Amino acid sequence: MLLSSLQRFTVLLASWVRRLGTRTGNWLVASPRLKPWFYPPLKVETPAEKYREFNGYYFADIHEQERMLGDEPRMEFYHRAIRRHIKPGQRVIDLGTGTGILAAYASRQGASQVYAIDHSTIIEHAKELAAENGIENVQFEDLHSTDFHVDEPVDVILHEQIGDFLFDEAMVPNVCDLRDRVLKPGGLILPSLFELFCEPITLHDDRRIPYIWELKDVHGFDFSSMERSRPENPEYYRLSSCDLHLVKHFIGAPAPVVAIDLHTVEENALPPKVTFTREVCNAGMVDGLAVYMKARVDDDLELTSSPLEPGRAPHWGFRILRLDQSRVEVGDTLKVTLDVGDWADPDTWQWTCRKQPVDQRGTVM
Repeated sequence: MLLSSLQRFTVLLASWVRRLGTRTGNWLVASPRLKPWFYPPLKVETPAEKYREFNGYYFADIHEQERMLGDEPRMEFYHRAIRRHIKPGQRVIDLGTGTGILAAYASRQGASQVYAIDHSTIIEHAKELAAENGIENVQFEDLHSTDFHVDEPVDVILHEQIGDFLFDEAMVPNVCDLRDRVLKPGGLILPSLFELFCEPITLHDDRRIPYIWELKDVHGFDFSSMERSRPENPEYYRLSSCDLHLVKHFIGAPAPVVAIDLHTVEENALPPKVTFTREVCNAGMVDGLAVYMKARVDDDLELTSSPLEPGRAPHWGFRILRLDQSRVEVGDTLKVTLDVGDWADPDTWQWTCRKQPVDQRGTVM
């Protein structure tokens, strides 16, 4: 089919415009004076900056505040901790105040001054709520904590910077920064003691979702070739749940893989690699590694997101690091390795869980 004269002209004009645009672009890029005007350099955000931006809008969401306020174990933990440890006349920082509820608890305990810090727009609601509830001695600071300064050191840093992966809400850098700059020597961080768990687990049979390539007989249909197309997206290999009916049992006896005290920990002290073993106490399929946390104030005051704890704090999800399925028996030994590029960024985590071979005498090799 022959092109009309108008069609030929349109094609030639489009080709000429493309060539002119390319030449003009190349000329501008080559000009030291004009390039910055037309091609300004892209701002490269650090992981901390990206999280700060995310934090600013995520916790401004009223529903996120509802989930935290509706978490009875969380609210009871903080209410009891503040009643026990904040004394009349103390100066307190509430880091990440949200709706201001923890600042209100501290004020009602007799704190002489509470600095309620939050860089999210939720702080406007916190101010209004404080006024309507008769909360006094609270000074709201609409900024990021790293920009907060005070003339006189404070007695207590109160915070809830706890993520599902424990460290993924910048708890360590933010609290350490305030601790080193504005906390009195011997001052209190509440809470300060934390443990991170990463336990091999078996899911209930009716809740198990295998990798697609592990499905070799779906009414005669084989998906095993899909293994050649393993997704590269890190989120694909992680699951999140608050469901107490998902995990059947831990494979071995749980033990923390990382334990910190915010009074003494340094920002760069977290290990880049963790390796540990678990002797199998409960036979079954190894479906993944359950990541959860425990916070402690006193021996009798704890908060956990464990998948098998009926009194768990429900607004935190426990996370499951998925594994290719394998079966283990009582007496087997599993070796787990967790490589961490950045504890605050789960996308940088890589993990393995393998059954340890034994020699002819039954000794783990």
